[in-house]
Order: sequence, then C-alpha cells, then structure tokens
Amino acid sequence: MLCVVDHSVRGVTQLHDVVYVVCDRSSSIMRFNARTHQQLTEIVVKDLRRPRDIVACQQTSQLYVADNPSRDRCIWRVSTDGTDIQRWLSKSPSDRFIPYSLSVTSTHLLVTSWNPHQLIQFDSVGDELKRVQLPDDMLPWHAVESPTGSFIVSLYNSQLEQHQVVEVNNVGVVLRNFSGSRLSSLGETPHVAVDSDGHIFVADWVNHRILLLDSQLNLRRAIIDKHQLNNEKPWRLCYNEQSGQLLVGLWDTGHVMVFDVLCR
Repeated sequence: MLCVVDHSVRGVTQLHDVVYVVCDRSSSIMRFNARTHQQLTEIVVKDLRRPRDIVACQQTSQLYVADNPSRDRCIWRVSTDGTDIQRWLSKSPSDRFIPYSLSVTSTHLLVTSWNPHQLIQFDSVGDELKRVQLPDDMLPWHAVESPTGSFIVSLYNSQLEQHQVVEVNNVGVVLRNFSGSRLSSLGETPHVAVDSDGHIFVADWVNHRILLLDSQLNLRRAIIDKHQLNNEKPWRLCYNEQSGQLLVGLWDTGHVMVFDVLCR
C-alpha cells in the first residue's frame, strides 16, 4: 500500500517504475517508486486547483491531469520531470466542455465531459480529434478505448435510475451494457480499466469491490472484494499489464492499494 495523504485520491497512474498520484484540492503530483513504494520528489503544478484524474502516456512520456475548479477548467500536460508544464483549454469560448476523467492510449487522450455528455478525443499535443455524443440520459463518469476501437463507458442512466457499464461505437450508439449481477446491484462506478484482450476492471464504489468483465461485458467475477479493500471505497484504477498489477486509489483514506491480478 502507498500511504499518500489525508485527502481523497483523485487519480493514480504508472509510467515505467514510477507511480503518480493526485489528491483532492492539491497542486502537487505525488511520485512513488513502484517497486519499493518509497516516496519521491513531488511535482508542483502551481495553478493546479482541483485535480480530478491523472494518466500517463508511455509513447510521449507525458502526464495529463484533469483540473476542474469552478472556473478555468482545463487539462494539464506535464513532463515526468516537471520541467515542461502546459495548460490546455477549450478552443471555443462558448464550449461547455467540463473535463472530469481521463484515459490514454499510445496516441490518444480520451476525456470524459459531464456537460455536455461527451467523450472527447485529443492527440498528444492537445488538438481535438473527435467528439462522441452520448444520449442525454447517460451521464458519463469514465471511459476507455477498447482494443477494437469502441469505447467502454461507466455512467449513470437517469432514465433507468441505475449505474451501468456500456460499450458504445464512435457515434455514441450503445452496443451492449452491464448493469449488475445476481449477487447484488451495480453501485456507482467512477472508474474502469481495460487490458489488451478486452478484459474490463470496474471500480464498484458503493459495494466496495472490483469486478472483472469479459470483452462482451459479461461478469467473470469479483476480482477484489471488500475484505481485501479493508471495506474502503475504490475510486480510481490503473492496470499495469506488464507487471499484472492493479493500482486502486481509495476515496476515504488517501491511500493507493496494489494488487496482483489474474484475468484468466
């Protein structure tokens, strides 16, 4: 376990042998050695106000942080040594783009926006590539791009009054969905992660567990239960496929837990 601070973990990611963490209302990106868990020198982003998520791109060796204060919402692009910090804003003053959570592939940054209900894809230098409009009754929490190019989205369906994990195509049409199991209903799902085979990890926040779904959104099992999480609420996920480790940022304690997981 990485001991962070007394504030809620808002984002966790890993690049090579370093884990990066952002916490509620902090202007610092905390750094830890992924093997020893020793804390390293943090990166201070002077004008970072209310971080919501952080991801790392292996291709560009850059960190991306969603900042969502009441004003001046933006994405920060930060080099891993903290020497190059850039602030991305919406291109249009009339754009209601509100960044909430992030995911990254080798070439694309995917931003989940609550208002409007969109997934927005950027390239590594901040140029917008695509917008995927979701139905009005779907409030997205987090989204990742699947190995087949579709998008896996954790969301709240206001019409059905339930939380879901859905797969949508590049125009926002729902292809399939998962909303729970026979064991218990699916609670709030603030974060998901996907591996190269399409297995999906779901942070089931209310039920204090991590679920594993297959590429068709069928439930495989609860891969981490409430006892392993010490009855704490999982908020952010980062899966390192090379090491087989899943990083879980916790809501209440300001900790990051590290688990060895097997998808088979």
